[in-house]
Amino acid sequence: MYVIDLEEERREILKRYRNLLNAWGKAGEQKNKRMVRKAFNLAVTAHKDMRRKSGEPYIYHPLEVARIVAGEIGLGETSIICALLHDVVEDTNYTVDDIRQMFGDKIASIIDGLTKIKEIFDHSTASAQAENFRKILLTLSDDVRVILIKLADRLHNMRTLDAMVPEKQLKIASETIYLFAPLAHRLGLYAIKSELEDLAMKYTEPEVYATIAAKLEETAASRKSFITKFIYPIKKALAAQGLNFEIIGREKSIYSIWQKMKAKQIPFEEVFDIFAIRIIIDTEFENEKYQCWQAYSVVTDFYSPKQNRLRDWISSPKANGYESLHTTVMSHTGQWVEVQIRTRRMNEIAEKGYAAHWKYKEKAHNESGIDRWLNKIKELLQAPDPNALTFLDEFKLNLFADEIILFTPKGDIKTLPARSTAIDFAYNIHSEIGNHAIGAKVNHRLVSLNHVLNNGDQVEIITSKKQQPRDEWMDYASTARARSFIKEALKDKKRQHAEEGRKKLEEMFAELGLEVNKTHIQRLQECNKLVSPTDLFYKAAIGEITIKEIKDCIAQNEKGGWFNIITRPFVRTKPHIPTRLSEDVRDKLKARSGLALSEDVNYRISDCCNPIPGDDVIGFVAGDGDVWIHRTNCSEAITLMSKYGNRIVKTKWSNREVATFITGVRISGFDRQGLINDITKVITEQLGLNIRSFHIDSTGEVYEATIMIMVHGTEEINRLLADIKQVNGVESVYRLGNNLELKK
Repeated sequence: MYVIDLEEERREILKRYRNLLNAWGKAGEQKNKRMVRKAFNLAVTAHKDMRRKSGEPYIYHPLEVARIVAGEIGLGETSIICALLHDVVEDTNYTVDDIRQMFGDKIASIIDGLTKIKEIFDHSTASAQAENFRKILLTLSDDVRVILIKLADRLHNMRTLDAMVPEKQLKIASETIYLFAPLAHRLGLYAIKSELEDLAMKYTEPEVYATIAAKLEETAASRKSFITKFIYPIKKALAAQGLNFEIIGREKSIYSIWQKMKAKQIPFEEVFDIFAIRIIIDTEFENEKYQCWQAYSVVTDFYSPKQNRLRDWISSPKANGYESLHTTVMSHTGQWVEVQIRTRRMNEIAEKGYAAHWKYKEKAHNESGIDRWLNKIKELLQAPDPNALTFLDEFKLNLFADEIILFTPKGDIKTLPARSTAIDFAYNIHSEIGNHAIGAKVNHRLVSLNHVLNNGDQVEIITSKKQQPRDEWMDYASTARARSFIKEALKDKKRQHAEEGRKKLEEMFAELGLEVNKTHIQRLQECNKLVSPTDLFYKAAIGEITIKEIKDCIAQNEKGGWFNIITRPFVRTKPHIPTRLSEDVRDKLKARSGLALSEDVNYRISDCCNPIPGDDVIGFVAGDGDVWIHRTNCSEAITLMSKYGNRIVKTKWSNREVATFITGVRISGFDRQGLINDITKVITEQLGLNIRSFHIDSTGEVYEATIMIMVHGTEEINRLLADIKQVNGVESVYRLGNNLELKK
């Protein structure tokens, strides 16, 4: 428990301020120091009576954010001042105008961008988080420092997340993994991105995080010994060639290791690239490429490189500005090792991202990937779609994706997100070319508009004045620009047919003796999965809505069945568990979610992650008031917590429920006669569990089996895993969604 000691806190505040100045490194310039000191004094005064959840003085937070901004991102005076003041307008009586009078327009503009939306929940807004994120990005049109300071703010909040209640930890960690870590990566802040991912995982998957961290600690000594032996001959040879260099070993982050374990379905012991060797060369800009390849030649003189594993991001830097040579070589112990070769300048850009990119920009003399990315953000922000959640999805889809380089018939370079199609390329050139596109020639071969483009393709768009955008284009257009133009064109097209469609509907309703009212129109929309009346009228105009469809839909709904069926994209309906909520809990949920909730709330188990009693879970309040249960580490749950934090409810398993839940296990090993019989005996006879399905694939002597089983909770599944491990022929067994403890 935190104990307040005012004198000790005063000394700590001054110590943290000095740490900030040391991280900045420019404190000797009196002009700069004076303005930063002024901001520090204002922040101390504004937050003097405020404390963090941990009990510490609130001023610790802006001081640490400013230190991260100065030391870990490498920004200067303006950003340090904004970091010190970033919560003043939000949390105190000071206004943006007050900041403007004291520090000028630029700092006031950045502070305004950093100030969160005051209303915790607006009933007209589906997601306060999405609106907040959109507001920050809107300010990005003028100054990217808004995002960089926001990332520093998020990093310190994640470092101090222990003080928050568990449900808050989950919400903030999910937001971080969904939005802020990818954003840090896109801005080239690799170190911050990795730390954000690790810290988020610490709260979304605490057991997995702790297990991998412990295994890294156990193997640290042997790893250090291996690296020393591996780099010894390389060091000697590089020094003999007169290169000025440094060699370091860098561990993969816990999150990256876990992602590889899941992707390849392997245990920790089989992740061989847990670390990488990094060679950093000190040289002039003009000699960078030559000396990096010189170092590559030295490495491959001692260790054989793996075919197709050379990555040259010096000749073609990544979209976030990253430059480096990567190769994977065979070590003296028979283990593959990744070697990264870069210069001091490249390393600083890799670690500090955008700020370092601007520091060295004049030497590059051309537009970088970061410049193009920021221009795309500005373009996306100008799109007319007012829906914050749609905007958020478009942003994540387009601006966090890897990029491919394409060429026009004249050899001009165009950069698009990976998995873009010919229609995306058409709209990237011009909206009119996109609107009238009928096909494309890719590398001189005729293809359709849904053709997925590959890196290095040369693309020519074929147009016709008679062509107009079609509904199906939305299915394979992936860029924000293309989707925005297609939406607008389709809206115009539908508006032109809307009146004609309305008249046709009225005639069909009259023939059936039905009244044309809002309820019937809405029901018909839902039956045809249409989002607006305009879409419905358009479908009627082109003959896709018939009298039979109207009759079937309205008749079905008149029986009262329709209102009880809501299709969700992420789950299939399952039997629900009705629970009566107390009045105070129901009112609290209603206030937070903006939804009408009955006394009896239906809890539903989500198919995407199949939680069972004993799993850490969260509840998501759907539009109809039902609460859908997800495991906290479920990717769908992370997305929901990121977008709809106000609809997430604290959920615990009840010991009173006597129910079974479906879960899966995956088994692999060497096949033998009677193996399946032995495994089923353990499950059904020894443990008394029911098997829902059993699927096995065998290749030669090796097999892999997936078994879906009905269990009561995690204790039962853990006992099952332990018993199956003992069966002869079973080499590894784990629960689906968890790759830990795979081997015997």
